[in-house]
Amino acid sequence: MSWMRGIGCQVRALRAERSRWKADMERFKEEQRAARRSGGAMPENPGPPPTGFALLPWLLLGMGAFSNLFQGRTPQPWVGAVGLLAFNSLYIYVTFRAFTKPTREARSTRVALVLMGVVTCALAIGYGGTWLYFFPLLGLATGAVVRGPWLGKIGFGLTVLAASVSVFRAGWDAVNVAYGTFLSTMVTAAILSLSEAVRELRSAREELARRAVEKERMRFSRDLHDLLGHTLSVIVVKSEAARRLAPRDLDAALVQVTDIESVGRQALTEIREAVTGYREGSLATELDRARSALSAARVEPVVRQSGPPLVPQTEALLGWVLREAVTNVVRHSDATRCEITVDGTADLVRLTVSDDGTDASPADPEPGVGGTGLKGLTERLATAGGSLRAGRTARGGFEVRAELPVEAADLTEASV
Repeated sequence: MSWMRGIGCQVRALRAERSRWKADMERFKEEQRAARRSGGAMPENPGPPPTGFALLPWLLLGMGAFSNLFQGRTPQPWVGAVGLLAFNSLYIYVTFRAFTKPTREARSTRVALVLMGVVTCALAIGYGGTWLYFFPLLGLATGAVVRGPWLGKIGFGLTVLAASVSVFRAGWDAVNVAYGTFLSTMVTAAILSLSEAVRELRSAREELARRAVEKERMRFSRDLHDLLGHTLSVIVVKSEAARRLAPRDLDAALVQVTDIESVGRQALTEIREAVTGYREGSLATELDRARSALSAARVEPVVRQSGPPLVPQTEALLGWVLREAVTNVVRHSDATRCEITVDGTADLVRLTVSDDGTDASPADPEPGVGGTGLKGLTERLATAGGSLRAGRTARGGFEVRAELPVEAADLTEASV
């Protein structure tokens, strides 16, 4: 009863395909109404699902043979009836399996197509006349199943076979059957291949759009993490410093409060710029902020900078790394000293942030990668052609080292 299970699978697949098509049409109508209200571009009509139903009307070519059989003008009518039933069954089986690649390339489909050719030749040789029109139907089924480099050879061979049988049964007047066979084979294959290519392109376009949305979400989440994580840490540290200084030195406490206000305002500006995707960091600005944040946390900052000037994209990426590294030092280490070194050559620039603390991360990081923020920065630097290493040093502290080519990739590409 395997054939019954196969029919059941085909019916379920057709129902699922039709359900998807209905959902696509509903979405298309909603998008169409929205486009009319907004005056935007009209969406693309998804069209009906590609199934074997589109090829069933061509069975009407066999109505002449059925008419002869029904009117009793066919010798041995039972043989013709069995042949007609076998041909129609094989045609339906083959065409309904031709619209998905796994079933189209299955051995059972190829065997059914060969049996269909044998039945066609037997009926055409045995009866001739209108039975010869089964050859174009055979060509149509062949074009639906056979794709690729073998199509031309198989189509030519089938045309020669149709011409030979037609000339044998009806003379040269029936050579048009061969032309119809060749045309149905090649045109069907071309139309279905083009339709399949359009579906694949549409699917690829949807996948690219989905990935673009995911990448933009990832970029935005990284920007917010890097911006807010550092800024809030600085605000917390300066607030603690203001609380400590307020009882004994009100002026110094007011300086810290003023810094908190300045950091908050700058954070608002940076978040607005990050939302629009146009934020570009300055390494010099980040170094100044790092000195201020470390000093407020009672960590001695030591900054060394050398090498040629950097392009804005490289400065922006190194600024992200410096911001994240200093945030980790302020939040998670017991350091008293933090060294920040920026040096470079004509081809490569290196940023190193090291401290003498005992714990520079909230959890035990992966070797060479670091916490969540450093993992995101590792991906950014890798996209720009650089690398990032983070881990314990032999002296017991924590070190973050970033390397980038001087002409790093565009910051937008590295972020997105």
